[in-house]
Amino acid sequence: MKGWRGVGLVGGWQVTASLCFYAVFASTGFISEGFGLSGFLTGVAVTAVMLGYTVALWGAGAAVDAYGEYPAMLVGLTLLGVGSVAVALAPTFPLLLAALVFVGLAYATAMPATNRAVLVVAPEGRRNVAMNVKQVGVTAGSGLSALLVTAAGTNGDWRTGFLVAAAVAGVVALAFARGYEGRPGSGTLSVPDVRSLLGGPGYRGLLLAGFFLGAAVFTTTGYVVVYMRDSTVAATAAFAGATFAGLQVTGSLGRLGGGAVADRLPGDAGASALVLVCQSALTAVGFLAVTLAGTPVPAAVAFLALGLVVLGFPGVYYACLTALVPDEEVGAATAGGQTALNLGGLLAPPAFGYLADTAGYAVGWYGLAVVAVLAAVSVIPVARS
Repeated sequence: MKGWRGVGLVGGWQVTASLCFYAVFASTGFISEGFGLSGFLTGVAVTAVMLGYTVALWGAGAAVDAYGEYPAMLVGLTLLGVGSVAVALAPTFPLLLAALVFVGLAYATAMPATNRAVLVVAPEGRRNVAMNVKQVGVTAGSGLSALLVTAAGTNGDWRTGFLVAAAVAGVVALAFARGYEGRPGSGTLSVPDVRSLLGGPGYRGLLLAGFFLGAAVFTTTGYVVVYMRDSTVAATAAFAGATFAGLQVTGSLGRLGGGAVADRLPGDAGASALVLVCQSALTAVGFLAVTLAGTPVPAAVAFLALGLVVLGFPGVYYACLTALVPDEEVGAATAGGQTALNLGGLLAPPAFGYLADTAGYAVGWYGLAVVAVLAAVSVIPVARS
């Protein structure tokens, strides 16, 4: 199983899981229109899925360390299919929020399990690249979700996209059950030693950076379609959806490029941290560029350039994070890192929506630029070490 075939199998699982999860972000424009939501309530919908994701992370990480990644990945993908059906069938906004929370709960298995899995199967000396190949599954699944939801939405029923995603999840779960072996866990379910993790050198700085980067990435993915359609850019729904999909493509390229650069620099955590500092600083520049684009094509170009860095950092982030802890704590460490990302994703989208409603979108993008700079500053001590 060890080798690029195993990396590809884990990456395929990640593509499918992200197809279900990020369909929520791709559908924000249709959800906003269908339920008559303000910018703030659109942010609440994003927060709902992030809430479910966040509250289940530590439990998912502990389960992965105890029982291995295989059962977590199998159960998680199955539940994502169920959650996608619930989103498609939700008749009211409160029930939709409940379904979105469930989708988030199911997706919580993804990062702890796949990060452990990719460390099991990664070729020797290719830890960063393997992690980023797996992380491309996130952007690939997100891009596919944009195409799927946009195609369904422009034909008058965005909910069909979620039903298709659920069917794909069921098929891939069966294939994964037959093709992946995995590595057993400790066999003992225990509460993660959070104090020990927080006491590790550099870990707290990465958590702080994760909070800021989570605010940047989840707000971007949650609002790119709405911004392209409803701001002065005034793009069509199809063009906005294509921009979202293109953002995922450039994000995939950014992940592969970032991982390749980090593997060629000396050191493990330090090399990854140096690349992460550069990605964070360039993200701030990308947000400023978005504010300068006032028509569909320049706005799309700005978002595509932004995608290289704002969606290109997670693989390097996790490679750095997992290099700081022993292998038997990868699940818990990942849960901590992802929790930091998600907390940023919980708080920032409604705040961004409020700013957009009251002060205009430009102020929101400026705020995210500041947040990205703070992320870069937080990682500098790890890079220097």
